[in-house]
Parts: sequence; structure tokens; C-alpha cells
Amino acid sequence: MKRFLQDKLEMLSVEVDRKKIDQFNQFYDLIVEWNNVMNLTAITDYKDVVEKHFLDSLSIERILKLDDIKAVMDVGTGAGFPGMPLKIIYPELKITLLDSLNKRVKFLNEVIRQLELKNIDAIHGRAEDIGKNENYREKYDLCVSRAVANLATLSEYCMPFVRVGGVFVSYKSGDIDEEVLKSKKAISLFGGKIDEVVKFQLPGTDINRAFVKIKKIKGTPKKYPRKSGIPSKEPLYGEERSN
Repeated sequence: MKRFLQDKLEMLSVEVDRKKIDQFNQFYDLIVEWNNVMNLTAITDYKDVVEKHFLDSLSIERILKLDDIKAVMDVGTGAGFPGMPLKIIYPELKITLLDSLNKRVKFLNEVIRQLELKNIDAIHGRAEDIGKNENYREKYDLCVSRAVANLATLSEYCMPFVRVGGVFVSYKSGDIDEEVLKSKKAISLFGGKIDEVVKFQLPGTDINRAFVKIKKIKGTPKKYPRKSGIPSKEPLYGEERSN
């Protein structure tokens, strides 16, 4: 198993050592263990987790070098993706994992404890609420999300966390053109501008993926994000709707 993981990670040209390999395997074991009592992921086969979760999380190197990144917010992290793999490979990063389900946050805290990770926090809350909190608002160089939502909604969740000059990177499936086009005006409302869209296949698979890189060029107006539930029900495709 270790060889399979190491070979796959080397395809991404990320530096791995025995400690990191062991941490990934320990993380996998915890996912399987906790998945027996709660719904963390439908993907539990070792090779599938490596490819569809670990590699996918780390593929951000295709669109962004993390050398200059210090603080990362992972919105809707679920079982810890992409934030946990990023922390394992780049232990110097300060990472906040945000999820709306407290059971998942308890799982993430157990992973943090058992893997002995430092400078990483798992917090329970909705992005619409935490994004208004001055302790988190516009405090991050990078916000990432693999959450399943349209790009306009995700941008309303994520852009408030990004400092001016920072970046939001959305993990998406390969067919993204129409969604990107529809979301441009909404993204500008939150202080962002689409910088780049990169489509690719996960190494050694036929899985099509895409990254949307959005730069924060001005502060997000205080009225965003809107109240809980509204961004998903009423995405801002250019024209604002009243609450």
C-alpha cells in the first residue's frame, strides 16, 4: 500500500518521506474506522481514496504554488479534503478546517490528535456565519473548497475569508465552462476576479477535474455572505435578489 501511495504522490512532484506516508495511511485507517459509524465518504477502497481524495486534494499545485501561502481556510471540508492532505505535505501551513456538521469536526479533531498535527484547527459552523466573524474574515492567503455547490454560491461562501491579494481555488469536475461564465458577475460582487481555469486528469486515471482560481482584488462588501441558506437557494448570477 505504501508503495502505491508513494508512486502516486511522486506523479505530482510533491516531496514525501516515511513520516508523511505513515500519516496518510493513518488518516486512511481513521476514515475507514469512523465511516462505520457515520457517513464521512462513499469512497473507502484504499486505492480509490488515494486517487480520488489524496491526489485530488494535492493537485492544486497545477494552478498555485504554495511557497508563499501561510494561512489556508478549507470551507465545507467534510472528511478533511483538501485541507488535511495539504497539511500533511506542507506542515508549515496554518490551516482552518470548516464544516457545518459537528460529528465531522469531532472526527477531524481526532485525526489532528492522532497524527500529531500542529497549527491546524477544525471548527464547527456555517460559512455564512463564520464569514462574518472578524477573527476569520479576510484573514487567509488562500481559501479552498471541494464542496458540491455552484461556483457563484461557493464564491459567496469563500471570498469573505480571503484577504485582498489572496486567492480562492474551487475544486470542480472537468466540465466547468458554463458554470464559470454564469458566475463571473457574482464573483465580482464579492471582490474577486477569475484568474485562471485549469482542466486536467488525475494522474493514472481517466477522472476529469478542474480548478478555478479567483483572485481577491478588493474587499468583500459587509453584506456578504448573506444569511444562512440564502446563497444556495438564491445564487447571485449577476443581479442581486432581495433577502
